[in-house]
Amino acid sequence: MLTALAPAATAPVAPTESIGSPTLWIATIAGVLALFVVDFLITRRPHDPSMREALGWSAFYIAIPLLFGGWLWWQYGSQQGVEYYTGYIVEKSLSVDNLFVFIILLSAFAVPRELRQRVLLIGVAGALVLRGIFIALGAQMIASFSWTFLLFGAILLATAIKVGRDALSHADHSIDVDRLRSVTLIRRFYPVTDAYAGTNLTVQRDGRRALTPLALVAVAILGTDIVFAIDSVPAVYGITGDPYLVFATNAFALLGLRALYFVLEGALAKLVHLGHGLSLILAFIGVKLVLHWAHGVWPGVPEIPTLLSLGVIVGILAVVTVTSLVSNRRSDGSADHDDEPAEVTSH
Repeated sequence: MLTALAPAATAPVAPTESIGSPTLWIATIAGVLALFVVDFLITRRPHDPSMREALGWSAFYIAIPLLFGGWLWWQYGSQQGVEYYTGYIVEKSLSVDNLFVFIILLSAFAVPRELRQRVLLIGVAGALVLRGIFIALGAQMIASFSWTFLLFGAILLATAIKVGRDALSHADHSIDVDRLRSVTLIRRFYPVTDAYAGTNLTVQRDGRRALTPLALVAVAILGTDIVFAIDSVPAVYGITGDPYLVFATNAFALLGLRALYFVLEGALAKLVHLGHGLSLILAFIGVKLVLHWAHGVWPGVPEIPTLLSLGVIVGILAVVTVTSLVSNRRSDGSADHDDEPAEVTSH
């Protein structure tokens, strides 16, 4: 029995045939870079965007991937279309979690509101580069090693447990800037000014080049990008094995973060059950990856279809959104009740 299974156990699971022709890759990367340049030009003049501006750009950055997915569906078929939309929803959900961390960091570093767009743009740029590297490494690993899906599944299950524990314990997410390892390390080698200097990362001080607090924030943001790349890339590989679709869903989910930050800055605090939902989604995709690996070893092991994955993910997000709204309404009602003066009764 073991001898019969040995060849299958060592053979890598065949990755999905990629739809990404060289022309499509070049066109997509050029489009992503063009959109990034547009974002850079918008943030060139530091300002605190109005809600109208933030909503407009958020709608723009959501419309583009939705329309692009429709084109992929029409051009390559329903399977690729469903994989793209499912991957995009997963990555967009995880990017909202990114935003929550960005809000904490920007508040901890007391970044002026007019400079926050530039910091977010730096975070998006770093995330795009890092995820591009992780996507390439992931594709190579999937093509070379049969246990890659098992490894990715284990990473997601471990992350799901951590996210779930934090959500259940209502962990304090406040950050002490002076205790961040990146900050202490940088300050050991470079002087850092006390005040921000516009969008400058360095300034001349006492004849010596010194870093501004904006540089420290940028380093901290890039550090979180690494952590999120380790989670998000395996997550989307659990939806599709096509490196092109993995890249496209990651890129489109990240590009709108600058504007989405200002739209969801207040609303994120009300999504009290988002952590529970993300934990369930990551666990679900982790199980899906493990089953996919096991199916390559033992063909009788069932796999989870992509369409079912889409339904489960959308269902989880819908449920946690509704439960969050209900929980907030109850909390507001309880607070209003507590503020009411006590009724005086006469005897």
